[in-house]
Amino acid sequence: MKVIICGAGQVGWQIARHLANEKNDVTIIDNDADLVRRATDTLDVQGLAGFASYPNVLERAGAEDADMVIAATHSDEVNMVTCQVAHSVFSVPRKIARLRAQGYLNAIYSDLFRRDHLPIDVVISPEREVAVAALRRLQTPAAFETEFFLGEKAQLIGIRIDDDCPVANTPLRELSNLFSTLRAIVVGIRRNGELIVPDAGGHVEPGDAAYVFAHLDDVDRTLEAFGKRAPEQKRVVVVGGGNVGLAVAKNLEDQPGRIRSKVIERSRPCAERAAEELEKTIVLHGDGLDVDLLREAKIENSDAVLAVTDDDKTNILAAVRSKALGCKMSICLINDPTLVPLLDELDIDAHINPRATTVSSILRHIRQGKVTGVYTIGDDDAEVIEAVVLSSSNIAGKKISDIDFPEGVLVGAMKKGSEVIIPRGRTLIEEGDSLVLFSLSKNVQDVERLLQVTIDFF
Repeated sequence: MKVIICGAGQVGWQIARHLANEKNDVTIIDNDADLVRRATDTLDVQGLAGFASYPNVLERAGAEDADMVIAATHSDEVNMVTCQVAHSVFSVPRKIARLRAQGYLNAIYSDLFRRDHLPIDVVISPEREVAVAALRRLQTPAAFETEFFLGEKAQLIGIRIDDDCPVANTPLRELSNLFSTLRAIVVGIRRNGELIVPDAGGHVEPGDAAYVFAHLDDVDRTLEAFGKRAPEQKRVVVVGGGNVGLAVAKNLEDQPGRIRSKVIERSRPCAERAAEELEKTIVLHGDGLDVDLLREAKIENSDAVLAVTDDDKTNILAAVRSKALGCKMSICLINDPTLVPLLDELDIDAHINPRATTVSSILRHIRQGKVTGVYTIGDDDAEVIEAVVLSSSNIAGKKISDIDFPEGVLVGAMKKGSEVIIPRGRTLIEEGDSLVLFSLSKNVQDVERLLQVTIDFF
């Protein structure tokens, strides 16, 4: 597949890395020559310095026979014009654009992106994706990471293993005997900084971070089995009233049950906009690091603080200060992955990586074959891939125990018809089944070969 990626920032670079590792023909464009050089020096891609929206630049990048253009520059307008030029001048079949400004994303303007207007096939909104990720963290407070699959009937949860974990040092094969009706399976363990996919004889131990797939109805029981409880989140403080914070607060207002939330925003114009758009939420104007303001927001009585400003250090400090003042749980938005190792030492419960969230969303739309979901783990350590089994696949008609999966791959969940199950070795895989596979990044190509996928733009 020949792909042109416009924008060599964090998101563009990560997408290029994924596609290049899978032997696609990738060209990356950016008007910053240093970013282009970084991409070409570290990845097996071609690079071009220039403005992606210029027809002559797209032509030099090979747009005449490109299969896809991904516009992920920092400018919404450049991304939109790039897709228009790719369509009108070069007839590129598939065009994906990242758009941040909420004014473009209002549902009443959805006709804007029709083929005869602005021909964009897929619009990715980082702010909306991050807001959804933040809400999911709040819904599963005992987990440090969470994502939904198979129509939100199966959930991946990250669980930190404490000293008093009831199943610590228990062989994983025995968990099915101890909890015979529990629909859950451990698919990954991070130990001493290294992520591994365990076999049946493996175990979790204190200090580990375990990735577990569970049926949605069994998530609370799964957390209890690992010694975690799932407290309700009734009082939430959101630090940051920009696009992400505002989207989170709006969603909290729409949640069933009475969730009392407050928003703290430093910028007066942003605070005024938030106050106008929110109906049930108290908006406080001021610095989210101000102790007096946090106390005015009743942080000591809050179940969670969600720090989602556009500054990583502010988010970290706000989360730390809130916990010190008595808040039960802290979640912060982190753009810089090098800061993530500090979070455990600072007693921050969970973080949201907007880059990984956006990359996962884009990958979902560019994977080969009937891939319906992709989620990246950590700093691209692993991927969770949801895919439909095709009739041509070598695994169709076989039991899981008879399939030669690589050591770094496990089937975490499966949908047969309308039923979602946690598969066992004797489970038969048939055409039309949906699988969710946990794969170390080095094994992703092996997974795609097993599925015998072909280029399919849906």
